[in-house]
Amino acid sequence: MRREDSLTQHVDWWLLSIVIIMLGMGIANVYSAAYDPDHPNIFDFSQKYGKQIMWVGISIFLGFLVFLIDSDIYRKFAIPIYLFCFSLLVAVLFTPPIHGARAWLGIGSLGIQPAEFMKIGTAIALSRYIANVNVKNQNVQTVLVALAIVMIPMVMILLQPDAGTFVVFTSFFFVLYREGITFDPLVLKVVNLIPGVRFKDTWVGSHFIPILFYVVFLSIITLLMSSNEYEFTFMPGVLIPGFYGVITVITVIALLAYLILRWVSAKREQQRVLLVIITGWFLSVAVSTTVNFSFSGLAQHQKDRIELVLGLRKDDDGKDYNRNRAMAAVGSGGMFGKGYKKASVASVRSNHVPESETDFIFCPLAEEWGFMGSLVIVFLFMGMLFRIIVIAERQRSTYNRVYAYCVAMIVFYHFAVNIGMNIGLAPVIGIPLPFFSYGGSSLMSFSMLLFILLKLDSQRRDVLF
Repeated sequence: MRREDSLTQHVDWWLLSIVIIMLGMGIANVYSAAYDPDHPNIFDFSQKYGKQIMWVGISIFLGFLVFLIDSDIYRKFAIPIYLFCFSLLVAVLFTPPIHGARAWLGIGSLGIQPAEFMKIGTAIALSRYIANVNVKNQNVQTVLVALAIVMIPMVMILLQPDAGTFVVFTSFFFVLYREGITFDPLVLKVVNLIPGVRFKDTWVGSHFIPILFYVVFLSIITLLMSSNEYEFTFMPGVLIPGFYGVITVITVIALLAYLILRWVSAKREQQRVLLVIITGWFLSVAVSTTVNFSFSGLAQHQKDRIELVLGLRKDDDGKDYNRNRAMAAVGSGGMFGKGYKKASVASVRSNHVPESETDFIFCPLAEEWGFMGSLVIVFLFMGMLFRIIVIAERQRSTYNRVYAYCVAMIVFYHFAVNIGMNIGLAPVIGIPLPFFSYGGSSLMSFSMLLFILLKLDSQRRDVLF
């Protein structure tokens, strides 16, 4: 039976305070970035800063609305919420493209991005599913359903196409890893088809996040080496394509690993060691080959963007203009910045940095407040992430804990990738900075995401599963 407590008695005021501070700073930042001297009134709804205030008001209203709903509703109606968000994601594919993507549903002169709200639906549904699964007895069906909850929306988002949101959805794989959902049942299903092989578990299936980092590392090495040709001292005058150099290095490492492991392992384990080494070699070669040929099949502008990010060629034709100007704006701020509303490079008026009030909102902030001001923003986000993790770890309910980690990973992805875009460490893929970037969909979705978490946490003492 639920205790009759005050509505706000168990609210995490630290997290709520950080959200309110960010909303206020976000309004001030958009006002500065998009300031028009002919329209100085911050409440002028014909300007972006006026509209941002409207979106903030709507977001706070929606946030308190979802906070008023009993936390049991989110558990009981997780699947209907997921399906509703997914239906919006399907409907958007039948709308006219805007800037080459079908990502917006129009409501009068306004519009929303269903993909932003799909994050909420996926977090709620994934939390509900994992809470009802016995992780110790997971099977192929368990893994496939968890993957389907995440990957079906990812496919729909890729069809829009919206690369930024697609990347954000990979954050849910870290949540699966944290909760012990592994790919072991799927890997074992394939590996045990080999005659004479009977594994009970595999390192690959249960450690898919380290494998993911290895795949990313190998992909980058492949792209870096494949663009060159190499000459070995024992084969003078013979130029070897870089891709074959990658395969050669993988093969040499596999042989050395086999010799070392054969020397240190017991005789009865040597067949198992050989199988693991062969499997690792085959998968590494497959990844490298796939990356090499996939890169060859990309459109030229996509190749250009990857080569520029990896530093494989200079930006002589201005194709990396946005990222270059963003870095110039951040760098021009120096230690303490130029002062509020005094950005010259990242200002909307100068138009040196396209989308400086949305995807590149960090640029005017860094230019105006410098390194110290940027550090404040980084500390705010780190404080938010730390507080969400604290909230996650104090839950008695698996559902609440999984949802909290979903929120943490979504916020982290947006924070890391957006700032990475602005300082040249990440490709430009259109990810907004939570509570700072101009736009209604992002503000509403993050507000609802966090206020649902605040609600779940406020009633954590009443929930045991």
